[in-house]
Amino acid sequence: MFKKDLDLEKRWGKLLIGLESVIGKKPKDLNAVLFLIGVQELGQGHKQFTKEQKQDLMHIAICKVLSLAGFYELDFIDQEGWPHWKLIKKLPHFDILEQEKLLKIQVLEYFEQEYQIEIK
Repeated sequence: MFKKDLDLEKRWGKLLIGLESVIGKKPKDLNAVLFLIGVQELGQGHKQFTKEQKQDLMHIAICKVLSLAGFYELDFIDQEGWPHWKLIKKLPHFDILEQEKLLKIQVLEYFEQEYQIEIK
């Protein structure tokens, strides 16, 4: 593993610990963190979501964090308050590990930009 990858995993671990102190439970993986971001971005508070809504929340989160890198931009918010995004820059073709790494980097960027939390 490269030093960059080790630094990323170290920062990721610190984020998970920080989230545990806020929500009372350590998110188990990237998907759990994306779900939390999706709920936050939806802005309707904690409630029960259907399986489809949970997938939509993760999509919202992915679009939001990738918008910080210029891949998406907010298109509109529908009548029910759900944000809709449009792709503005083609995503690179990555394998699953590279995709996960990109999302982790962008999730860290999200927390640093949106909440002024420096995760070093």
